[in-house]
Amino acid sequence: MCWTFVHLLILTTLSCLSCAEVKTKVPVSCPDYQRAFGGSCYEFVVLQHSFFSAQAWCEQSGGHLAFIPNEETQYFLQRLSDPEKEVWLGLAPSASPNSATFEGALSWLDGSHVTYSNWVSSPQPGAACGHTLRDFQWEATRDCNKELHFICQFDSGRSIACAGGNTSLQCSSGQVLMIDGGFYGRKNIHYCRSTLSPPTTSTGHQCGWVDVVESLTAHCHGRQVCQIAEVVDSFGEPCPQLGSYLSVDYHCKDGTNVTYRIQSDETLLLGLSVYRGNVSQNITVTPEMMKQLGPGCHKLTLYASNMVTHPEVSTDLQLREKMLDIMIGTVNKAPPNSPEEVQVIARGLAAVVKKGPELSSSAQVEASLLFATLSLSLLNMDVNKSEDNINEIQAAASTIVEGASNILDYSSNRNISDALLFTLSNTQSALLAFKDANEGPTIIQQAHISVLVNRVTPGNLHTGFINIPNSSSPTFSLPTLTSNILPSDEPVDVRMLSFDKNPFSWNERGNISGQIGALSLSRKDGSGIPVENLSEDIKILLPRPVGEQVNTSVLDLGNYSTTVINVPSADTTLVLKMVPSNDPLPFKLFLGHNDYPTERNNVAMTEMPHQGATQEERYTWLLDPKDLKGNNGVHYLVVRPIVGPGIKSINASLSITSFTAACRFWDESLLDWSTFGCRVGVQTTHLVTQCLCNHLTFFGGSFFVTPNLVDPSRTAELFGTFAENPVVVCFVGSLFVAYLLVVVWARRKDIQDTVKVKVTVLEDNEPVDEYRYLLSVSTGHRRGASTSSQVTITLLGAEGNSEPHHLTDPKKCVFERGAVDVFLLTTPFSLGDLQGIRLWHNNLGSHPAWYVGNVMVQDIQTEQKWHFLCNSWLAIDIGVCSIDKVVPVSTEMDLQRFSNLFFMKTAKDFSDGHLWYSVISRPPSSTFTCVQRVSCCFTMLLCTMLTSIMFYGIPTDPSEQTMDLGHFEFTWQQFMVGVQSSLIMFPINIIIVSIFRNTRPRETSCCKSKSGKTDALEHNSFSQTTTANMNVNVTLDTVIKTLKSNIPCTESEFGPGQHVDINAVLSVVEDFIKSNNKTVDTAQPKSQSFGNLVQPQLPEGSPRSTVEEIQKKSNKTQYLYRQLYHIDKELSLLGPSDFPTPQSYDRAVQQVQGMKGLLEDQLFTVSCVNPDETTQKKGCCHRGLPWWFVFVGWLLVIASSVIAGYFTMLYGLKFGKKRSVSWLVSMIVSFFQSVLVIQPLKVLCLAVFFALVIKKVDEEDFQNMEFEGNDRNLGDCKDQQIVRRDCSFYEPPHAADVEKMKRKKIMDQKAFALLKEILTYMGFMWMLLLVAYGQRDPNAFFLNRHIRDSFCKEISDSMSLGDVFTWANTSLLSNLLGVYPGFITDGNSKLVGNARLRQLRVQRNSCQIAGPMLQFAPDCNAPYSWEEEDMGSYDTGWNHSVRDNISTSTPSPWTYKTQSQLRAYPIWGKMVLYRGGGYVVELGPDLQNASSTLENLFRNTWLDVYTRAVFVEFTVYNANVNLFCIVTLLLETTAVGAFQFHSELQSVRLYHSTGGLHIFVMAAEIIYMLFILYYMFLQGKLMKQQRWAYFRSKWNLLELTIISLSWSAVAVFIKRTLLGNREMTYFHNNKHQFARFYETAAADSVLQYLIAFLVLLATFKLWHLLRLNPKMNMITAALQRAWNDISSFLVIIVIMFVAYSVACNVIYGWKVSSYKTLSDALLTIISLQIGIFNYDEVLDYTPVLGGLLFGSCIVLMTFVVLNLLLSVILVAFHQEQIHHKPSEEEEIVDLMLKNICILFGIRYKDTKDTDADENDGLTLKNSRNTLNKSPIDVNIF
Repeated sequence: MCWTFVHLLILTTLSCLSCAEVKTKVPVSCPDYQRAFGGSCYEFVVLQHSFFSAQAWCEQSGGHLAFIPNEETQYFLQRLSDPEKEVWLGLAPSASPNSATFEGALSWLDGSHVTYSNWVSSPQPGAACGHTLRDFQWEATRDCNKELHFICQFDSGRSIACAGGNTSLQCSSGQVLMIDGGFYGRKNIHYCRSTLSPPTTSTGHQCGWVDVVESLTAHCHGRQVCQIAEVVDSFGEPCPQLGSYLSVDYHCKDGTNVTYRIQSDETLLLGLSVYRGNVSQNITVTPEMMKQLGPGCHKLTLYASNMVTHPEVSTDLQLREKMLDIMIGTVNKAPPNSPEEVQVIARGLAAVVKKGPELSSSAQVEASLLFATLSLSLLNMDVNKSEDNINEIQAAASTIVEGASNILDYSSNRNISDALLFTLSNTQSALLAFKDANEGPTIIQQAHISVLVNRVTPGNLHTGFINIPNSSSPTFSLPTLTSNILPSDEPVDVRMLSFDKNPFSWNERGNISGQIGALSLSRKDGSGIPVENLSEDIKILLPRPVGEQVNTSVLDLGNYSTTVINVPSADTTLVLKMVPSNDPLPFKLFLGHNDYPTERNNVAMTEMPHQGATQEERYTWLLDPKDLKGNNGVHYLVVRPIVGPGIKSINASLSITSFTAACRFWDESLLDWSTFGCRVGVQTTHLVTQCLCNHLTFFGGSFFVTPNLVDPSRTAELFGTFAENPVVVCFVGSLFVAYLLVVVWARRKDIQDTVKVKVTVLEDNEPVDEYRYLLSVSTGHRRGASTSSQVTITLLGAEGNSEPHHLTDPKKCVFERGAVDVFLLTTPFSLGDLQGIRLWHNNLGSHPAWYVGNVMVQDIQTEQKWHFLCNSWLAIDIGVCSIDKVVPVSTEMDLQRFSNLFFMKTAKDFSDGHLWYSVISRPPSSTFTCVQRVSCCFTMLLCTMLTSIMFYGIPTDPSEQTMDLGHFEFTWQQFMVGVQSSLIMFPINIIIVSIFRNTRPRETSCCKSKSGKTDALEHNSFSQTTTANMNVNVTLDTVIKTLKSNIPCTESEFGPGQHVDINAVLSVVEDFIKSNNKTVDTAQPKSQSFGNLVQPQLPEGSPRSTVEEIQKKSNKTQYLYRQLYHIDKELSLLGPSDFPTPQSYDRAVQQVQGMKGLLEDQLFTVSCVNPDETTQKKGCCHRGLPWWFVFVGWLLVIASSVIAGYFTMLYGLKFGKKRSVSWLVSMIVSFFQSVLVIQPLKVLCLAVFFALVIKKVDEEDFQNMEFEGNDRNLGDCKDQQIVRRDCSFYEPPHAADVEKMKRKKIMDQKAFALLKEILTYMGFMWMLLLVAYGQRDPNAFFLNRHIRDSFCKEISDSMSLGDVFTWANTSLLSNLLGVYPGFITDGNSKLVGNARLRQLRVQRNSCQIAGPMLQFAPDCNAPYSWEEEDMGSYDTGWNHSVRDNISTSTPSPWTYKTQSQLRAYPIWGKMVLYRGGGYVVELGPDLQNASSTLENLFRNTWLDVYTRAVFVEFTVYNANVNLFCIVTLLLETTAVGAFQFHSELQSVRLYHSTGGLHIFVMAAEIIYMLFILYYMFLQGKLMKQQRWAYFRSKWNLLELTIISLSWSAVAVFIKRTLLGNREMTYFHNNKHQFARFYETAAADSVLQYLIAFLVLLATFKLWHLLRLNPKMNMITAALQRAWNDISSFLVIIVIMFVAYSVACNVIYGWKVSSYKTLSDALLTIISLQIGIFNYDEVLDYTPVLGGLLFGSCIVLMTFVVLNLLLSVILVAFHQEQIHHKPSEEEEIVDLMLKNICILFGIRYKDTKDTDADENDGLTLKNSRNTLNKSPIDVNIF
């Protein structure tokens, strides 16, 4: 630790010697809050003061009120100031006797005359000061006491120091002060004068001044910082009456010198001198010196001094942060173990941070955290309770508070603020550690922080005031606190803090000023004691800032009296203190806002005096923000005395003092200043604010968080405030109304669901079929999953297949999206284990496609279930494009796949489990109705609102520990609020939901069916008497099928002419039954039961009985018996007369009777195989709560909803409107966040968990579903019809029909896509044209032409240098700076910035002269080129001798400016491309200056023989058409001596118009970009499908080009906007300089080109759409056929064009302007082919050669090549007509037109004969053949 303390002591000494007073910089370079202009710095001050106070405020910083000597300064200050505010100027009465001739009697404060003015009216005699109005015109006034804003001016190199001020001079880093002059005394009566002593003109002879240059030089010369206040104290008083001031003139000069020395007491150990003090230096003490010191700890002191800074200051040394790092490392490695060590470290740290602004922000944070560490070490230090230790702890605590005070002086960082408050809290706890009760307070006072701690018994807590004596700190007075707040058996710790600076300055809200106090109570263990919601207020006195303005008015109450009061803020309390001349004095007060109040129209009114013990209380009126109704600004107060009848006036006066005050506390939960629970008291004065609060701080430390309380007994009172706060009540009422409306909808939905929940009994079930299967068919949730087709199903079993059945229901729609349809299908007998199902549909209706989810089949007899996971489309155009599908049965592994489980769980939870979503999508079979679900949601919402408002705004304890879980942080209080809310809300809602879910219906369908059915089938059950293996050729199945097809019931079955030998059929059946019965008889005696008969036939070792097999065969026997019974009945009805012979009839009857007898022996001899198993009945109704429990649920719904809604309304009325709105917004946001985000995520997460972990397949329950349809039993043919199936009706469509359907569907889709493409293109083209023409303005052409014509009046084709100067002095200047200042030509176009002249020159002797001509032409100057351009810098007159190293910082027309310096681009002229740099001179800002500039240039031959191009550049703005015009006038020469004129004008709209058209164009631009995104999506899909083949289509490439150009246009548009904003910002900041808009103009040109090409390509795309027209398609095909020949001819044409162009350029290029360049010649030859040609200019020059040349061109090009090209195209077109094949798109167009005509009811004549196709199409029968009841003729052979 020895070396550690060496470092610390060195740091302590350095830091103590580095302390200095706060300096005020002389503004050489302006600070950030000031603006530089004209060699001075200007600061706009937001404060409001009188004229004299404003001048004094500026003088404190070394400045004065602003002067405006010229128009430039006027314009600069006008931009600097707020246009809505008036400001003081430095105008005052002049002391000069001749001042009357200069703007009245006012002059500037320094005595200078007002040479420039902007008076709104001439100053009147007696004016004492001047200020600006809102339009920045000047106004002279006599009232210099009104408070206005002001602008301070700080002159560079001059400073004024008033007596008693603390002004210092300072130069920048690396510079020293040089004193130029100075005096002390008074030369001017307006500087440094008291506001109480007005200036006089007679004091000039009584005041003098002395020269103090020598004293200032000796004191400040050569330093960086100098305190000039010290020099003032050494002089006498030259002006005793008015006072003196010090005026200093100085400048700064580069230079520095720093000396270091290390001493031990008086012994010098080391000395070092360096040149630069801001460079780090290593200072080492030699071993010899260390030997002299000897071993041990020594105090070493480092001194750093120089002649640049104050003797005790070295601001450039950056040692503090290094020392801070050393201290942090020391404390981390070796924490302090005693209070003395803490004190030493804290003292050094306090010295380091005393000059905190020199530390970086990170270093400040580290220093504050180090203070927190030291305070924590002091708190946790284990020391004995002794007087010495207590004193050491107090000393260490005092040092820590001192350091915290130093940091608070300049810190405005939240992290630093939190660390300092934590430091102070630990320091208070450390001071309280060894304190006894009622011992007395311990107080620590530092510069900005005062700390008080005390330990008292609860009885002494409220006996006196709590404050810090002998200081201007807050004072607290506590009322008597109840025993439930204070502990009764232990003392209470009082902790008080006082700040004179806001520790929460990082929060800019609150407008906090003055002292800030904090008081808290704690127990002995340090836990906080919450003090809140007190019945009696805590009284707090807060000192107000000294010198605050107070307005006092004395009113004569002889009649109405009025005074004006200004309320600066809407969230403060207005305090009116009144002192009447007589007491009591009754009167009324009326307050109005911006108008005089009356009895009916006022903001507030009252009658005085009020109730109170003292006169101050009786005559004080407090108006809080609520009383002021949120108004601020000017208020009028009218006083109306109350007099008796007949008295018109009274003789009394009233003194009214008005000021504003506010009481705020720091809300830790909101991290903001709040007024909740605090108000301003009547004892508030202009010196102190009295705050009455019902809390100290909002801390909570109990286990349960106490919610907001509301008193139900105040219901009437709270509802009486409904008019002021109707928010929550109206919201809850609207919820009840909305609930009733939703309940009506839910009831209708429940009624609709009752139809869906029934089981549909298929109409095509055979009446005699008794074996039943239950089918559950689920339709998927995909878009378009429902179908309008007729669906057919076939069950595929191990022992047979069912007949095809149509899945239809005439009473409801089936197979809707997401629906589950249940059907009952019957078969003659069991099909065994199902192997699969076959599904198909007829593909009819408006939406035939069907997405099958899954199918479940249940055997009702055995309750066995089979699942079929389809999850596929049955459609001709989606998926596998099939409408017939065989689905195998799913295994257990298939059912437990993640995808299946996840989807099923998610769908079920959203449709049934999720309470909110299930309101819309609940399963129809659920007993939890939609009305009940809506009611539960309503109850839950109201309960959630109640719990939310109960705990809304509960403040948090900042000392409570925060638990951190990654990015989530929460406190114990927040956790408990969540637990308590759940305990209040969820139990009742869970009970309600559980009751509704588990209550069984009052009378279920299964119970009804049970009571209505007979037990006939139970008695008809029979025993199985056959074995599995029979050696006969006829099986039972074939017999059943034979009988089923030969039932003699109807005539239509057999038809005329058909003969059936029924005796032969019956013989086959009889033989089968007898053989089967014989086998059974021989196997076992009849007396044995059926079970005993079957048992011996079971194979040994069988694991299970064959009950199911026996049951299956028994079903077949029953079916055979019913068929025989039916035949017997039919025979009895027919009689012998209907048979050919009576013998055949008798034989048939005997056969049937015999077979019936044989079967009856099997059916009725033995009742069942195992009565215990087969007759076992399951309970009819499922388990659950009794049906009447639903009334309990409704009772709970009504009670909880009413109670929750009632208390929510009470809380809302109690909260007030502002807090209620805040709660309502937060509650609605959290509600939607929970319903739309959190709960769906919870459902998905649970589905993933069940699919991965649980893997349980949910089974559907059909117990409560009723059967719908006719239950056909055995009966007579006369009573019912037997359905006969048409095979074609129950078969899927044939392959040929499916192909036709596919083709028709594809054609429909293509027709729709084609129509969509056409409509999309039309919309796209419309938007593109709107965008294109929205970017153009027709006025741009006229503006360009007008400007061009104005400047080209005196321009000739050939101009000399003199002509150029003449044109510039006449036409250019007269139009540029004419009779309208700031406008060109006729005054309609504003000149933006100055105009600029720029010339480009070539170097001297830049070309070589032919040898023979050297003596005649000694100089040769080449034409312009980039290589020969002159880029040197010259003196005036192009003198090169003295300007080689000229600085480019000063603008000069003789200095070359590069292209980058001018921010310009190369420009094409008529002859060559010119570089963007050159020699530049600006013209302006007025005609006089521009003329003198041109005269100077002409006189010094700025233009000479080396000049090759002269540019005149300027920009104008025409507000009438809202266009900027960037003008470039170019005069160029090719070194022949004559200048050619060329102009380029570009009009740009940088500001959009505000009319409706602009909004329309913006909407078109947005829609156009949406079209581009749509096309990008389409092309992306197409590119993904076609891959590389995509790029082989020219139309695809066209689409890509349009998309690329569109995004390029967007990028250029953004760039143009940014460039325009940049140039306009530059112009606003530099209004009298040249404004460069060339980049903006170039970007605008590029944008116009891009848009033009977009329109071109998009219009060209129309050709692609015209392919649908047969003629246009043929033309396109003809061009494709002839393309090879056309390309060859195009090559020949290009060759011939080039050949003739080169020849013409060579022959006529030097004579005729049309051929002067190759490009001009090419354009002329092309024009010749279309008839645009000037024959005279050629034939006049060379008649013969011109005739031959151009005659051959016409013959070869026009008559030969072009005609051959046309012939090739015509031949190709003829061949295409012969071989043309109609495309498929032509058929699509016909179909599209047909559909459109049908849509609009127009008759469309189809050219094709479609009758054959319609006759050959698919024909489906929609009726079934049935048997008639009439008898038929049966021919028996």
